[in-house]
Amino acid sequence: MSRLRVGLTGGLASGKSTVARRMAELGCRVVDADRLVAELYAPGAPGAAAVEDLFGPDLLDPSGAVDRPALAERVFADTEARARLEAAVHPLVRRRFEEIAAGASEEIVVLEATLLVEAGYADAFDYLVTVEADPATRLARAVERGLPEPEARARLAAQGDGSRRLAAADRVLPNKGTLEELLTRTDELVEDLREMVSGR
Repeated sequence: MSRLRVGLTGGLASGKSTVARRMAELGCRVVDADRLVAELYAPGAPGAAAVEDLFGPDLLDPSGAVDRPALAERVFADTEARARLEAAVHPLVRRRFEEIAAGASEEIVVLEATLLVEAGYADAFDYLVTVEADPATRLARAVERGLPEPEARARLAAQGDGSRRLAAADRVLPNKGTLEELLTRTDELVEDLREMVSGR
């Protein structure tokens, strides 16, 4: 089978998850990088071992799983610590996605990941899509969803200005309008991806 690997990215509150859900509804296999990380942070899993190696056993809970709030507190304000964590965990996520993609029955397999480009994943995909909205809109959406504004601003700042995503993307899905407009753009995207698969 000719299988198309698609990277789906976008910053906080850009609409990336909405696009991912629509692609799944349309028959694509969608893999959420956050869920892969959760699996990797389970007791005895490679991600938990990596965290313990990097930061010590205090960042594991009594079951041996990663204490994710404690880890976030440890690395969020420490750029060097975050870089060390990402260097250890991102390759594990990539390897797990490749395993899933290789065994998938669907023609289009999508990895949804916020830091996909920044993690150096871009070359692993046949097609790269980013969902984009202006920072003010994304901040308002994040706060509306219940994220405290200082934390939302910090996350936006940590994710950068999006220039690397835009430079790497094969397609940009703007999300400045209505939900219906975003879903229509997603439908068109999947139709084009299916044409790519059939043309191989």
